Amino acid sequence: MKVLLLNGSPHTNGTTAAALDEMRGVFEKEGVEAELLQIGTEPLRGCIGCRKCLKLSGRCTFDGDIVNEILGKIAEADAFVIGSPVYYASANGAVLSVLDRVFYAGGGLFAGKVGAAVACARRAGTTATLDDLQKYFPINGMPMAATQYWPMVYGMKPGDAAGDLEGLQTVRLLARNIVWMIRSFDAARKAGIEPPAPEEPRAWTHFIR
Repeated sequence: MKVLLLNGSPHTNGTTAAALDEMRGVFEKEGVEAELLQIGTEPLRGCIGCRKCLKLSGRCTFDGDIVNEILGKIAEADAFVIGSPVYYASANGAVLSVLDRVFYAGGGLFAGKVGAAVACARRAGTTATLDDLQKYFPINGMPMAATQYWPMVYGMKPGDAAGDLEGLQTVRLLARNIVWMIRSFDAARKAGIEPPAPEEPRAWTHFIR
C-alpha cells in the first residue's frame, strides 16, 4: 500500500512540510509506503484546455515539470494527499495549476483512491483553501478522508508548527483514517466487493445549444 503526498509549497522546510511529515510518520509507523513530492520553485504552466491529454493516455502535453511525474506515480498509489500554504485566503496558485492539469489529464486514474487535503497558514484563509483543494476529489470519484477538525496547521516560520498541538494531532488522525480506508477498500476487493462502475454511456447535458 502506498500514499502519495504533494507539498504545494515552494519551501521544503516550512509549515506545509511539517504537516505532511507528521502524516508521513504515521504512514511509516503503520507500514504504509509514503512518497513525498515537492512542487518546487520552477515556473509551472496552468491548463490551457488544449485537450491534447485526451490522446496521450493520461499524460499532459506539457512535459518537464511535476505534473507528469504525479501522473506516472498515481497508478501505484492508494491515496493522494495535497498540502498547500495559504496565499491571499486561497491555495497556492502554483499547486492549483498543477492540480488542474493533473486531474484534467488523468482524472480517471484517481477514481477509488482516497483523497485528503491539508491547509497551512500563519493565521486565516485555511477553510477557503481547503475548499479549493477538496473540490478535486468528489468530481473524480475519490472518497475523502475525514478527521476530528478541519485539517489545518498553523505556523509562520520553520519550526512554528511544533507549537500547534491540535493541528498536528488532527493531521495524525487524518493519516490514520487514510490507512484505515485503504485497508478497508483492499479487504473489500479481496472479498469480491468492487466499487460501483459509472453508467455508460456518460450523459452530458449542455445548457446552451
